[in-house]
Amino acid sequence: MSIGVAAVRTGIRVEWLTVAWMIVEAAVSIAAGLAAGSIALIAFGVDSVIELVSAATVLWRLRLEASGTASPEQVERAERRASRVVGTALLFLAVYVVAQSGYNLRTHAVSQPSILGIAIAAAAVGIMPALVRTKLRVAAEIDSPALRGDAACGTVCAYMAGTLFTGLTFRAAFGWWWADPVAALGIVYFIVREGREALAADGADHCCG
Repeated sequence: MSIGVAAVRTGIRVEWLTVAWMIVEAAVSIAAGLAAGSIALIAFGVDSVIELVSAATVLWRLRLEASGTASPEQVERAERRASRVVGTALLFLAVYVVAQSGYNLRTHAVSQPSILGIAIAAAAVGIMPALVRTKLRVAAEIDSPALRGDAACGTVCAYMAGTLFTGLTFRAAFGWWWADPVAALGIVYFIVREGREALAADGADHCCG
C-alpha cells in the first residue's frame, strides 16, 4: 500500500470519527441548552451541526478520491457549493446569537446551571485538538487543502468549546446570570470568522471547504 493511499484511508477514518463526535456534540449541546435556557450551549450545538456538514463533505471527497470515481473538477465544485451553504448558515447563526444574547442581557434573563453542558464542552476541548492534529498530518501527506480547511474548523470548535466551558463554569460556580450571554457573544467571534472564511473560499484552501 502506498503512503498516499494509506493517508487517504487514515483521513477517511478520522472524518468518520469527526462525524460521530459532532452528532453526539450537537445532540447533547442543543438538548442541554434547551433544558437550561442557555443561548451559548444552543449556539455551540448548532455550530456542531454545521461542523458535521463540513466533515461529511470532506469525507465524501476523500471517499471519492479513494475510489477514483470523480474528477477533481467535480469535487471542487461540490466543495464550493458546500462552502457557500455552511458560510451563510454560520453568519445567520451569528446574527441570532447576538440578538438573543443582547435581549438576555437587557432583560436579565437567567439560564440554569448545566453540568451536562460543562461536561460536553470539556470533552470537546480534549477531543478536538487530537482530531485536528491527525487531519493536519494527513493533509500534509496527501496535499489536501480541503482537509486542512476542515482541520481549521476543528480548531475553531476547540476555541469555542473553551469559551463555552468558561462561561458555563462561571455561571454554575458563582451564579453570574450574565456569564451565559457573554460567553455566547464570545463565541460569535469564532462563528463569524469561520463563516467569512467559508464564503471567501474559492477552492478548498479555507475553512469548511
